[in-house]
Amino acid sequence: MTRPRAREFGLRIGLLDPGPHNAITDVPGVMVGHSTIIKGDGPLVVGKGPVRTGVTAVLPHGRSVFRQKCRAGISVINGFGKSVGLSQVEELGLLETPILLTNTLSVGSALDALVEYMCIQNPEIGITTTTVNGVVGECNDGHLNDIQGRHVKREHVFSALASAAGGPVEEGVVGGGTGMSCFGLKGGIGTASRVVSGPGYTYHLGALVLANFGLVEYLTIGGVHVGAQLASLGYGLAPPEPSRPTAGSSGDGGGSIIMVLATDAPLESRQVKRVARRAAFGLSRTGSFASHGSGDYVFAFTTANTLDHFGDPSALRQEALMRDDDPTLNRLFQASAEAVEESILNALFAARTVTGRDNNTRQALPLDVIEDILVRHGRLSR
Repeated sequence: MTRPRAREFGLRIGLLDPGPHNAITDVPGVMVGHSTIIKGDGPLVVGKGPVRTGVTAVLPHGRSVFRQKCRAGISVINGFGKSVGLSQVEELGLLETPILLTNTLSVGSALDALVEYMCIQNPEIGITTTTVNGVVGECNDGHLNDIQGRHVKREHVFSALASAAGGPVEEGVVGGGTGMSCFGLKGGIGTASRVVSGPGYTYHLGALVLANFGLVEYLTIGGVHVGAQLASLGYGLAPPEPSRPTAGSSGDGGGSIIMVLATDAPLESRQVKRVARRAAFGLSRTGSFASHGSGDYVFAFTTANTLDHFGDPSALRQEALMRDDDPTLNRLFQASAEAVEESILNALFAARTVTGRDNNTRQALPLDVIEDILVRHGRLSR
């Protein structure tokens, strides 16, 4: 049975309107693909399972990203993470590969496959031109998944990349989100978008998140602090795990989230980074405070004014960059916060209950309970 997204449930997050699919793919050219790996049940046998993991790919456009690089920016809210490729994006302000999202211990295998994919597309890499900077984000799905088994392989990365498409995006228990937890409940992939328009222009901003953070007590939905009431009913309260370290555990409200932002607004890289920073406000509205054990990262890019790797003169005609004092930039900041908040809620609303290794279970967000709470607080009407 398909679960409703937050907006279908009756929630309106923010003031700006979403795009037609309310997804990152509302930014023209952006595509998303998933590869989901679910195998086995019962006790953990490292290397065999149970497996609850996968990989999600975000492609900025349908051309070679190496040849047509996107202006990009990175914002690290709290750096307890193992993502790769960030330093070059930070230094140069350019993205030159698709973005992959997977589990923490599969970053290496995902990166290796991404490099192979890029070299097939661009055989000159490392031979007659520069090498390539692959970008892979991660969260820890070890509560449900045989994470040491590193089950994400070349074929899964290639499948996610090959299946990437525009239009509606599958959410919840899919791709890199298959084994993820959020606020002590089942988390995963979520997405949303906003449209910013005015006389003579229409821009889109979309977000896609890999949500894997927080304790149930902190959860806030549409401005209503629902977490304490969920906890009092026993939702999201996993039994203690023996010998669990404090740093990076869910015991400190930690976990991680990767937020990917895309826009078609004509921004320079510094401005893209400014938009990325505003994602923190959307994250905080759901109840996160970016604890010591969180890996909270924002990867952002614009599809406007791509830069040709070889300096093709025919590719140099570009749209005028937006001024910093243009009021439209403020609305893109607003769009960033709104789209991230709704993406996280969509990840929670879409995810179903999953049982994984050692019979560990993450419950789905109980929609009937959430409806009762939000109705009582005047946030929803029946």
